[in-house]
Amino acid sequence: MGYCPCFGWRKGKKLKSGEKKEAGKKPKPPVSSGIGHGTKSSAALRQEPSAPKEEPNAGNRAQTFTYRQLAKATKNFRSESMIGQGGFGAVYKGILESSGQVVAIKKLDKTGLQGEKEFLVEFLMLSLLHHPNLVNLIGYCAEGDQRLLVYEYMPQGSLEDHLHFITSDQKPLDWNTRMKIAVGAAQGLEYLHCGASPPVIYRDLKSSNILLGEGFIPKLSDFGFAKFGPSGDKSYVSTRVMGTHGYCAPEYLASGKLTTKSDIFSFGVVLLELITGRKAFDESRGREERFLVDWVRPFKDETNFTNLADPLLRGHFSKPTLKKALEVALMCIEENANSRPSICDVVLALDYFNTHPYDSNEAKRDNPEGLENNGSPNKTTRMLDVDSERERAVAEAKMWGESWRGKKGPVG
Repeated sequence: MGYCPCFGWRKGKKLKSGEKKEAGKKPKPPVSSGIGHGTKSSAALRQEPSAPKEEPNAGNRAQTFTYRQLAKATKNFRSESMIGQGGFGAVYKGILESSGQVVAIKKLDKTGLQGEKEFLVEFLMLSLLHHPNLVNLIGYCAEGDQRLLVYEYMPQGSLEDHLHFITSDQKPLDWNTRMKIAVGAAQGLEYLHCGASPPVIYRDLKSSNILLGEGFIPKLSDFGFAKFGPSGDKSYVSTRVMGTHGYCAPEYLASGKLTTKSDIFSFGVVLLELITGRKAFDESRGREERFLVDWVRPFKDETNFTNLADPLLRGHFSKPTLKKALEVALMCIEENANSRPSICDVVLALDYFNTHPYDSNEAKRDNPEGLENNGSPNKTTRMLDVDSERERAVAEAKMWGESWRGKKGPVG
């Protein structure tokens, strides 16, 4: 494993609010930019995290750009080049003159929610971590008081855009694409928790931080709030509460004690967003429906769980598969952190849905009247007959859930 001066400094320094000791220092790039990872057989069960493939920039030091180069790439940061806005600052689409590569450039807003510390953390994390489901850092600029990060461009925008801000010329995400995104996001999180050393707690998993590339390949982005996991005999990391309303685990909100199970809760919320099409927190709704987790939990033991499905799916999903996806999501948002599954178990369960996609032609053959899958008794019977083979495979994937339900091991 390659370590670097920046890596060692980060482990010894706590990023607490109000700290000024390092405020005047310029960020330095790491000497080494890779955490070792091996290659696993695709046929093996996921007792180990998914094997990351080499990215184009993996194993190489991040490029250094001048402010002038990035200004030229974005036409001097014109408003028409801006493609997003976040806590870090504005994000611009640009074209690098040297290579012609299309990139996304994040420009630190000195008055924003994130600052120099978050810039350093994000630079460090993405210089060290490489996986197909993590956004690829191309380079950076730390010239004078300017702080910019350069990433691969993700042409499909964010998951949030496709779920909550869909435009008239966009098609809603179908069921198979939603499950594909869920699996990819889970695999990225699995790498952070199980493949990185030390483990990394993401701390800000949400639909707006899941970016989508060609073919809707998901990649986790925005690592400014990420933390290295506990070491030694510690089971958690104490830190100030950071995150987004609706995604934070209850025990983390109450105590500031951060574990990998905090990320599992956030993932469960994202999975519920994919299933329901609802926002994690929606102030425009009634009090009992504002938080997505509060709205979903009463359906846990109900037979009309198909009412939870996003109306934009128009019933185009397998009822048994929807039920299993909901079961995984509900396990992830258990209030007791010890009762939540590990991310490896989540990936194992979701992989079944990804490898057994919904077949619209099969559904049409089973439903010649063209009726939508609304959970009616006749429809349910027909779907169960058609999917009996799938049900047996789902039962195998579900075995992991039964194995950890009775366990009360340490959190994290």
